[in-house]
Amino acid sequence: MDLTKSPHGQKAMEYFKEGYNCAQSVLLAYAEECGMEKEMAVRLSSSFGAGMGRLRQVCGAVSGMFMVAGMLYGYDSPKDQKGKAEHYQRIQHLAARFREENGSIICKELLGLTENTFSHIPEERTKEYYKKRPCGQIVGMAAAMLEEEA
Repeated sequence: MDLTKSPHGQKAMEYFKEGYNCAQSVLLAYAEECGMEKEMAVRLSSSFGAGMGRLRQVCGAVSGMFMVAGMLYGYDSPKDQKGKAEHYQRIQHLAARFREENGSIICKELLGLTENTFSHIPEERTKEYYKKRPCGQIVGMAAAMLEEEA
């Protein structure tokens, strides 16, 4: 996937480099189109970074991608069975594409971590941090996938 051709992918990577978490970076890349103010987007997605609050579960970029998909294409009536099914199909498709590109949708697996206990304290964003983490590319890819799905 050529991220240089994806405006949303580029935005997401820039937000990540500014220090936003993975979910925030993807949602912020689409906030304007979703009709969300920046502060609301940042707060809404703040719990989903590092695999949901550094639990290293579902990747924050994936969670951000799903939030955007919900804002852009989601259903709004609990009785809309067809809309719900179509939306879940879209989400499963996005998850499958992400998994195909990256091998997993789980943060811990994407980072190659084996330990099961994780600190709640985020790592400092240094040059070394950015060198050892695939997260910058991953947020770009998640945002770009949404562009391709539109």
